[in-house]
Amino acid sequence: MLTPPEQFGIIEKGVYRSDMLHPSHFSFIKALQLKTALVLSPEVPTRAVLNFLEENNIKLVHLGLSIWKPNLGWRPVSEELIKDGLEMALDVGNHPILVLCTSGIHETGTFVGCLRKLQNWNFSSIVAEYRSYAGNKVRYVNEQFIELFDMDLITLPHNLPSWFIEQQKLLQQEEGKEPKNQ
Repeated sequence: MLTPPEQFGIIEKGVYRSDMLHPSHFSFIKALQLKTALVLSPEVPTRAVLNFLEENNIKLVHLGLSIWKPNLGWRPVSEELIKDGLEMALDVGNHPILVLCTSGIHETGTFVGCLRKLQNWNFSSIVAEYRSYAGNKVRYVNEQFIELFDMDLITLPHNLPSWFIEQQKLLQQEEGKEPKNQ
């Protein structure tokens, strides 16, 4: 039986989101044929999850542990975590990729919100998507972080996914600009 994680969702083609995995999710996750698992929270996945990733040749990138900062002031996550995560998720060489955190809501929701901002979504649509996953666990500070996140921090990888390239071309056409050759 295929059981998706509670907070599982498709962000874009080849990019998925989730809360932390459990053995009951393994069959479902295996069917995605992931190349990369990007963990945004500092908590270490269980031994069972680490074994599953290794057995299925899924590269674990634990940004939440390597970039974790204990005192961020008002910020719910570090800008560096979101920047590095977005650059990794926008590199098609890492696809299919699963972006996850302990709850699947806070770090992952903030990450997805910043991706949507980079995709030029309007802020109310970004917040609506964030809240649809967060439910009663909404943190307004996450929404504030998304709103204030500086997109100029992002260095777009050379190997962008086709969905991102197409969206950028459409946006440039809407603005009356010629699309850049990618």
